[in-house]
Amino acid sequence: MGRPLSLRDSLPGLGRLARRFWPYVRRERALITVSMFALYAEIGMRLLEPWPLKWVLDRIAAVTRHRGPRLPVLDALDPATLLAVSALAVIVFAGLRALAAYYNTVGFALIGNRVLTAVRNELYGQLQRLSLSFHNRARSGDLLLRVTGDVGFLQDVAVTGLLPLLANALTLVGMAAVMLWLNAPLTLIALATGPLFWVSTARLSRRIRETARRQRQQEGAMAATAAESIGAVKVIHALSLEGTFAQAFTGQSRKNLATGVRATRLSAALERTVDLLIAIATAAVLWFGARSALRGAMTPGDLVVFLAYLKNAFRPVRDFVKYTGRLAKASAAGERVLDLLDRTPDVRDLPGAVPAPALRGAVRFDGVGFCYEPGQPALEAIDCEVEAGQHVALVGPSGSGKSTFVSFILRLYDPTAGRVLIDGRDIREYTLASLRAQASVVLQDSLLFAATIQDNIAYGAPGASREAIEAAARLANAHAFVEALPQGYDTIVGERGVTLSNGQR
Repeated sequence: MGRPLSLRDSLPGLGRLARRFWPYVRRERALITVSMFALYAEIGMRLLEPWPLKWVLDRIAAVTRHRGPRLPVLDALDPATLLAVSALAVIVFAGLRALAAYYNTVGFALIGNRVLTAVRNELYGQLQRLSLSFHNRARSGDLLLRVTGDVGFLQDVAVTGLLPLLANALTLVGMAAVMLWLNAPLTLIALATGPLFWVSTARLSRRIRETARRQRQQEGAMAATAAESIGAVKVIHALSLEGTFAQAFTGQSRKNLATGVRATRLSAALERTVDLLIAIATAAVLWFGARSALRGAMTPGDLVVFLAYLKNAFRPVRDFVKYTGRLAKASAAGERVLDLLDRTPDVRDLPGAVPAPALRGAVRFDGVGFCYEPGQPALEAIDCEVEAGQHVALVGPSGSGKSTFVSFILRLYDPTAGRVLIDGRDIREYTLASLRAQASVVLQDSLLFAATIQDNIAYGAPGASREAIEAAARLANAHAFVEALPQGYDTIVGERGVTLSNGQR
């Protein structure tokens, strides 16, 4: 019955996850208190459940008055009354345990859902804060899987895996104490299988964890491929590339399938190994326990209670093995989530940044240089000054850095050398939100969101009135065709505005 490799030893990522998510858990202190009280009540009832059977068996054997722990209250009862009391106790203990289990299950599930909902919200906000330099390298499908799939998997495992393990681990402590009180030698016999549990769990858990991490990475790559092909479906159809992309996705799926099968085989091997070790421990306890009962060293009821506790004490071991694969995947998913949460945006508000005042718009580039990759300069030593109200055109071949150059004004990128000043002040002294709120930009890509036309126009000026929105549409020569649409400004455009023509977008 020895303790298997601990969760933190076998799945180190879970320890990091617990530390990182603890501030969210701490917010649920009241609910945790109630749930823990219900959990302890359930454990208490679980410890009491085998005892009515002991009372009956000991009375039948007519040995309770001579050997083993005595309960004077029960000794005074006649056999028929004792049988009725024991039967009623079985029902009461089981009912109270079920009630306590209901409340602690619901309570801990609610805690898990609240915590991971907060984590998902923070993760989404973090993705919005991360700089363009990150998003230029990342794959949108993989990021989407982290926000939805990885956090969702953590949520599922926390509710269906970790919480039962917590309950069973606490039960194990209580049952081990009672087992030592009932018969210390038998308890030591059960513990003798501990080293075998340790070795088998340590050997296979590490391989399961590595396989699960690789499988989660492959799933992220599959999601990225699917998202890219769906986003470019018009181009794929036009160039008849359906077969090419389907073949690529199928290849990724086969690799993921092979990895999943390997993880399943490893988990199954660990489960069967542990089942065999549990059977050996149970057989040893049954053999020595029965001989002790025959010698009169313990009562039949004591042996039944001991075997019942032994069975329940092995449950945490079985559950750990059962959930090893899922916990390994949860660890891998959590690492992918933390990889994003722990990133520091390249472009962010610096300490002491202040809101930008009303800007006139005099822009100066002072020795500006920029590298997308270290040692590969895209721009070098740019000096330029544009007066407020002056119109300037940047002309050059594709890839010469025109868009990057303009992006410095909005701090979409920060130069790796030099500085950008507006009205004589370094723009890094201002908060990002206040700086960008005073700039208007027309991007090269006409991107719309899956919302109404009114909402899409208002994104440029949150809180704008309907009159201001229509005035902006007239300036863009869009009012006429918008009014001709069935719902006018309340027409919902498709994702990326695909329901509108390029000219309309």
